[in-house]
Amino acid sequence: MQSTPRFLQGVFAFDGKGLDTPLPLDGTLRYTVPDGQVAQTVYFRGGNSCGELVYVLLLRDGDPMRYFPIGARDAVHVPLRVVEDLVAGTVVELQLAAPAGVTGTVVLDLGLVEV
Repeated sequence: MQSTPRFLQGVFAFDGKGLDTPLPLDGTLRYTVPDGQVAQTVYFRGGNSCGELVYVLLLRDGDPMRYFPIGARDAVHVPLRVVEDLVAGTVVELQLAAPAGVTGTVVLDLGLVEV
């Protein structure tokens, strides 16, 4: 079986609006599974430069799929077992929530594979 890796990744500045208000960071953190393909998440890595807990929200078709908390000035690596398929047309997006008024930078890397 042939597979193609895909990545949602980069370094992004943020301005927190509250932990109950996740917001998009950048258009590059959005992926649509192409027609005729199935995708699966493989891992999530994230780093947080600020002195407060933040979290990254993985959305599937606009609904919460996974929450990834990242501690103050910390990093996280979460291997994601391939347990669910993302079928053609599915849209996944990473958003970030931080306490109101908190600013910082995050380094994000979500690995997916198209099969």
